[in-house]
Amino acid sequence: MEEKTFQLIKRLTEAQGVSGFEDNVRTIMKEELSPYVDKIEFDGLGGVFGIKKSKNPDAPTVMLASHMDEVGFMVTQIQENGLLRIQPLGGWNPYVVSAQRFTLQTKKGNYPVISSSVPPHLLRGKDGNKNVSVTDILFDAGFESKEEAEKYGVRPGDSIVPVSETVKTANGKNIICKAWDNRYGCTVILEVLEEIKDMDLPFNLVVGANVQEEVGLRGAKVSTHKFNPDLFFAVDCSPANDLEGKKDTFAHLGEGFLVRIFDPGMVMLRRMREFVVDLAEEKDINHQYFVSQGGTDAGAAHITRDGIPSAVIGVPGRYIHTHQTMFNISDYEAAKSMVLAILETLTPEKINDIIYGK
Repeated sequence: MEEKTFQLIKRLTEAQGVSGFEDNVRTIMKEELSPYVDKIEFDGLGGVFGIKKSKNPDAPTVMLASHMDEVGFMVTQIQENGLLRIQPLGGWNPYVVSAQRFTLQTKKGNYPVISSSVPPHLLRGKDGNKNVSVTDILFDAGFESKEEAEKYGVRPGDSIVPVSETVKTANGKNIICKAWDNRYGCTVILEVLEEIKDMDLPFNLVVGANVQEEVGLRGAKVSTHKFNPDLFFAVDCSPANDLEGKKDTFAHLGEGFLVRIFDPGMVMLRRMREFVVDLAEEKDINHQYFVSQGGTDAGAAHITRDGIPSAVIGVPGRYIHTHQTMFNISDYEAAKSMVLAILETLTPEKINDIIYGK
């Protein structure tokens, strides 16, 4: 991986932006998209998209979308002692939340905050294995009272975002970071856009990032309605299931990009699956099939308006929805090659074939 790519990954993954509070990431995306598109447009919820127009006035439209938001929390109450109660934004395993560093983002400024935990010394003789709910965990910014917290600008509705540094592993084959779900998608669309900057595409390309994916695929519903694409491709990260080395599980690091054939919100259409898989095989791009228990923006896109044939070009990540995700660089490179191949291969005739058949 080139240093330029790593620095882009580092910039995007260390940026802080949970669902509904994507401003920091949107600023980066607008800046990075602008040199490679004809214009920038926003939807009403804050999604940001670049438009690369075809010279053909009757060209179909292809949409390539990541999502900007990462999982985090929202302040719901300030206790009298200054500690904060929260609402999770996105799915969290309660056992990975305690004793971690976060940033509390307020109107007056950003402050360090940690999630509470109970020291084992205080659990002796008690049932320390009771079920824990995420909303049982308090957040502590060091304020001594509700009044002091309010003096510093803290209000219900403020966001709390994980803090993590992006680093390479010792062997140089993997990267550890937060928010790879889904700054992966943000990174890959920017790199692919640079690759095709001088290409005249036979279709209009709408490329960018949705908001609020982690809380119900909300941004994709808005953006696909706005741009009304003929085809939709989501680029998103999914959970790896390879810790025990079993070969009968889905999503293994180092085995290529993910072809998501099924999740609870979408069954991949046959002609779309054949197009993606045949192209990956033709280009010798490493890939693996994936069945998921969670969804992506493609699940919202494919039932927008009259229906939009959709696909997900994914990558696996270990420990997603935590402070630390590990992903394999070769999987990212395979996904990038696949997205590039799709954009280089699609024609109005192929788009028509995917939608209607021969």
